[in-house]
Amino acid sequence: MTGTLVLAGTPIGDVQDAPPRLAAELAGADVVAAEDTRRLRRLTQALGVAPAGRVVSYFEGNESARTPELVEELAGGARVLLVTDAGMPSVSDPGYRLVAAAVERGVRVTAVPGPSAVLTALALSGLPVDRFCFEGFLPRKAGERLTRLREVAGERRTLVYFEAPHRLDDTLAAMAEVFGTDRRAAVCRELTKTYEEVRRGGLGELAAWAGEGVRGEITVVVEGAPDTGPEEVGAEELVRRVRVREEAGERRKEAIAAVAAQVGVPKREVFDAVVAAKNAEKNAEKNAEKNAEKNAAKNAAKNAENNPGN
Repeated sequence: MTGTLVLAGTPIGDVQDAPPRLAAELAGADVVAAEDTRRLRRLTQALGVAPAGRVVSYFEGNESARTPELVEELAGGARVLLVTDAGMPSVSDPGYRLVAAAVERGVRVTAVPGPSAVLTALALSGLPVDRFCFEGFLPRKAGERLTRLREVAGERRTLVYFEAPHRLDDTLAAMAEVFGTDRRAAVCRELTKTYEEVRRGGLGELAAWAGEGVRGEITVVVEGAPDTGPEEVGAEELVRRVRVREEAGERRKEAIAAVAAQVGVPKREVFDAVVAAKNAEKNAEKNAEKNAEKNAAKNAAKNAENNPGN
């Protein structure tokens, strides 16, 4: 019999928010894999529980190397509990690799539901919650960050992001540039902690506020794009959007489908625009080659005429 992998949610701030089952799982697991063993120690002390099993670290730096070891433990019948610093494992935290590997080996995977910064911020934001998408952390480099934001500029669902406090002002400024300064948003800081704060306003206003310096754990919630009906987008812009997505790593088929859905046009229209642009580029290259050959021939003839003895 194989064991069980348990993903356990941990408090995002107030330790009293710990799910009741967490203490029992910590005490009974054969192996506790923790993103930060020091934080785990503080958590177990606060809960008044001592793990009976082996405690190992499982963080971004050793996730790839430690996953096979934990999978072997699971295959041998162990109950492995995975906890991260705050919230649910795998959500912008270590865990995905282990879950995928456990599923592949036929190991049972279950969870101890717990607090979520994503859902808490969404509920407190005052923005629409019926449809939303979680975008995690944006790239650190300015150019890559703008590219990622442009990919979702037309997204009508509410957007949720995580961000580091020292990058918040740059991120909000980039959002204001791409989404517009008046797009509504909420910056949720230190959720469930003593200095919890939810700042709401337009992206331009929030960017100016963040420029003064912000501390703590940050979740940003941004209103989706307004529903203005199908965009009036020309073929050139359709091709540009597809290329942006391809450069970000998407396959062409998926990029075409995403752009078509975003703009509100048939996929065939986007496909035809991409093919036409590709053919135009090929023709331009051929013409450039022909012109180069003609010019080379003309120059050779002139040289021969000017230098008949050569």
